[in-house]
Amino acid sequence: MDRLEKVLAEKFGYDFFRPGQKEIITDILQKKHVFATLPTGSGKSLCYQLPAFFLEGTILVVTPLLSLMEDQVKQLKKMGIKQVVAINGFNTASERSFILNHIQRYKFIYLSPEMLQNKMIQQKLKQLLIALFVIDEAHCISQWGHEFRPDYLKLNEIVEQLSRPTTLALTATATPDVQADIINHFQAIQLTKHIYPIDRDNIALMVQGVDNKSEKDQFLLKLFNQYPVPTIIYFSSKKESERLALRLSQSFTELNIAYYHSDLEASERLLIQEQFMENQIDIICATSAFGMGVNKENIRLVIHYHLPTQLESYIQEIGRAGRDQQFSVSITLIAPGDQFVPRQLIANELPPTDLIENFLLRMKQKKTNNGIIQIDQSIIMEEWQLNEIQWRFLKNFFEETGMMVEENQIDTDKINQQMIQTIIDKVESRNQYKLRKLNDLIKWLNVDGCRREQLYQDFQSTVKPAKYHCCDQCGFRLKNWSPKDCTERQADQTWQEQLKSILLPFKVGDMNNE
Repeated sequence: MDRLEKVLAEKFGYDFFRPGQKEIITDILQKKHVFATLPTGSGKSLCYQLPAFFLEGTILVVTPLLSLMEDQVKQLKKMGIKQVVAINGFNTASERSFILNHIQRYKFIYLSPEMLQNKMIQQKLKQLLIALFVIDEAHCISQWGHEFRPDYLKLNEIVEQLSRPTTLALTATATPDVQADIINHFQAIQLTKHIYPIDRDNIALMVQGVDNKSEKDQFLLKLFNQYPVPTIIYFSSKKESERLALRLSQSFTELNIAYYHSDLEASERLLIQEQFMENQIDIICATSAFGMGVNKENIRLVIHYHLPTQLESYIQEIGRAGRDQQFSVSITLIAPGDQFVPRQLIANELPPTDLIENFLLRMKQKKTNNGIIQIDQSIIMEEWQLNEIQWRFLKNFFEETGMMVEENQIDTDKINQQMIQTIIDKVESRNQYKLRKLNDLIKWLNVDGCRREQLYQDFQSTVKPAKYHCCDQCGFRLKNWSPKDCTERQADQTWQEQLKSILLPFKVGDMNNE
């Protein structure tokens, strides 16, 4: 047993590496910069956690979701690694101050790309020896990435500020154009590519056509009568996730059912995630905000009540099923008109082009003697009805063009028609790309041949033979599936009643009156 296998067994409890893990870790320990794709649920976090036992210095992990970093911190502490911290919105002012004043004591530091733009945090990190700079969900770096986070585009600057530490960029889904975008974004450090197949051979794929929402509900009621297994149901609508969670709770009183979306308080979201992990919640009705980084092995069903906007999102979401390699199923429910919701999501991701033009012309009219005007982000967002991503997109463009000279100052002399047209072209180009990706998803839903082969054709040349059953186009039917019930209750009835009051924080009458 070599030194890597020894640490793998002693610290992580595994007898062998999964495909790709050892090769990636070996390159990291040789101080090579790495870009890697591994399937969802294949142990990407091990690729940066294990090297910590050999590297001197801090492991800095950039990750997009608070729930993901909190889950990682919890898992490391369970392993006995106490020098780990997440810098996020959960920190009180005094906690944040303590962390930053004692930042040298932490082996692992987790934070979001947005938090990494904080100047004070940047200064504190510069005082550290960064042994490994990890970028999780690295597809967000690409202009074509399916999870748009503008601050990911600034991570190459952070790498330079930190004197080019060994860098690891990880993702579960990256088409060749996204891979090229990421490689080019970090061309100064020359990333070594480790591209591994991302197909999951233990998940059967099924698309169920229905006529309307009512038939979707009836299908699920019948399904859970037969298969009361750990399940995630994905929605594009927060209101619909709440509605179905209530309906299922009324129909299946023996099951614990929750909804999860971004309007819940952060503490509520973490509680629901924790209880799902501990098998104390059976079914989650969730938006795409749920699941990233949730390392639960026994999820048996992933259901799409609404369509995602592209195949990459779909692949990541179904990959949360069957991490224990047992027979699991993905079901996509599709009704006439279902394309409307993802089209609306795409249209609302970036600010409308007419709004951009009006906003910039208004800024131009406010010109002062030196051309510099003060802006207030909260006032702008409220006045122009911008969401957080839309504002960050505009702000990132202002910074790229040199229009934003300070955090809250805009140089209006740099606003001209050519600049306005450039940002409009950028928005239209991304929207057209996203619509093409949605059309690819719609096309996949209507394939005549094997769904698995078609699903992964843009990511790899071949797919593994199905471990159990392949897809509905290759003969899979739910009657072929006999999963064991993995649900293990760990709470008494009093605790369950208390939990349900948190999971479903509304009255039946309130929902019926909407």
